[in-house]
Amino acid sequence: MSKKTNKFAASDFGKETEVTQENTFYFGQQNFRWMLIGLAFIVVGFLLMMGADANTVDGKFDPNSWNDGIFSIRRIRIAPLFIVIGFAIEVYAILKRK
Repeated sequence: MSKKTNKFAASDFGKETEVTQENTFYFGQQNFRWMLIGLAFIVVGFLLMMGADANTVDGKFDPNSWNDGIFSIRRIRIAPLFIVIGFAIEVYAILKRK
Protein backbone atom coordinates (compact mmCIF):
# COMPACT_ATOMS: atom_id res chain seq x y z
CA MET A 1 0.00 0.00 0.00
CA SER A 2 1.34 3.46 -0.85
CA LYS A 3 1.98 6.18 1.63
CA LYS A 4 -1.03 8.49 2.25
CA THR A 5 -0.48 12.02 0.99
CA ASN A 6 -2.69 15.06 0.91
CA LYS A 7 -2.21 15.48 -2.85
CA PHE A 8 -5.09 14.57 -5.13
CA ALA A 9 -4.69 13.31 -8.67
CA ALA A 10 -7.20 12.55 -11.43
CA SER A 11 -6.03 8.93 -11.49
CA ASP A 12 -7.10 8.54 -7.86
CA PHE A 13 -10.72 9.45 -8.62
CA GLY A 14 -13.13 6.69 -7.63
CA LYS A 15 -10.56 4.66 -5.72
CA GLU A 16 -11.15 3.79 -2.10
CA THR A 17 -8.67 5.61 0.06
CA GLU A 18 -7.73 4.69 3.55
CA VAL A 19 -8.44 7.53 5.94
CA THR A 20 -6.61 7.44 9.22
CA GLN A 21 -8.49 9.24 11.91
CA GLU A 22 -7.36 9.58 15.48
CA ASN A 23 -10.00 8.82 18.04
CA THR A 24 -9.33 11.84 20.19
CA PHE A 25 -11.99 13.05 22.55
CA TYR A 26 -12.09 16.78 23.24
CA PHE A 27 -12.72 16.50 26.98
CA GLY A 28 -10.03 15.11 29.23
CA GLN A 29 -10.15 13.91 32.79
CA GLN A 30 -9.67 17.43 34.16
CA ASN A 31 -12.66 18.67 32.15
CA PHE A 32 -14.91 16.01 33.62
CA ARG A 33 -13.63 16.75 37.13
CA TRP A 34 -14.48 20.45 36.70
CA MET A 35 -17.90 19.51 35.29
CA LEU A 36 -18.66 17.41 38.38
CA ILE A 37 -17.55 20.25 40.66
CA GLY A 38 -19.82 22.67 38.78
CA LEU A 39 -22.72 20.22 38.95
CA ALA A 40 -22.18 19.84 42.70
CA PHE A 41 -22.36 23.65 43.14
CA ILE A 42 -25.61 23.77 41.16
CA VAL A 43 -27.18 20.93 43.16
CA VAL A 44 -26.14 22.48 46.49
CA GLY A 45 -27.60 25.81 45.34
CA PHE A 46 -30.97 24.24 44.57
CA LEU A 47 -30.93 22.33 47.85
CA LEU A 48 -30.24 25.56 49.75
CA MET A 49 -33.25 27.15 48.06
CA MET A 50 -35.61 24.45 49.33
CA GLY A 51 -37.96 25.11 52.21
CA ALA A 52 -41.50 25.87 53.16
CA ASP A 53 -43.46 28.24 50.95
CA ALA A 54 -45.00 31.53 52.06
CA ASN A 55 -48.27 30.07 53.40
CA THR A 56 -47.01 26.91 55.10
CA VAL A 57 -47.08 26.49 58.88
CA ASP A 58 -45.78 23.20 60.35
CA GLY A 59 -45.98 21.54 56.92
CA LYS A 60 -49.63 22.43 56.31
CA PHE A 61 -51.06 25.08 54.01
CA ASP A 62 -52.62 27.96 55.95
CA PRO A 63 -53.90 30.91 53.85
CA ASN A 64 -54.19 33.08 56.99
CA SER A 65 -50.49 33.00 57.86
CA TRP A 66 -47.35 34.37 56.28
CA ASN A 67 -43.90 32.75 56.47
CA ASP A 68 -41.09 35.32 56.33
CA GLY A 69 -38.61 32.46 55.88
CA ILE A 70 -38.92 32.73 52.12
CA PHE A 71 -36.90 35.96 52.30
CA SER A 72 -33.98 34.48 54.25
CA ILE A 73 -30.43 35.30 53.17
CA ARG A 74 -29.85 31.61 52.46
CA ARG A 75 -32.72 31.39 49.97
CA ILE A 76 -32.40 34.67 48.08
CA ARG A 77 -28.66 35.42 48.19
CA ILE A 78 -26.48 32.37 48.94
CA ALA A 79 -28.37 29.72 46.93
CA PRO A 80 -28.53 31.72 43.66
CA LEU A 81 -24.85 32.63 44.11
CA PHE A 82 -23.97 28.93 44.32
CA ILE A 83 -25.97 28.23 41.17
CA VAL A 84 -24.32 31.05 39.19
CA ILE A 85 -20.87 29.91 40.37
CA GLY A 86 -21.76 26.37 39.30
CA PHE A 87 -22.75 27.51 35.82
CA ALA A 88 -19.54 29.56 35.54
CA ILE A 89 -17.52 26.47 36.48
CA GLU A 90 -19.41 24.48 33.83
CA VAL A 91 -18.51 27.05 31.15
CA TYR A 92 -14.87 26.91 32.27
CA ALA A 93 -14.92 23.10 32.15
CA ILE A 94 -16.29 23.08 28.61
CA LEU A 95 -13.87 25.70 27.28
CA LYS A 96 -10.76 24.34 29.06
CA ARG A 97 -8.32 22.62 26.73
CA LYS A 98 -6.77 19.27 27.51
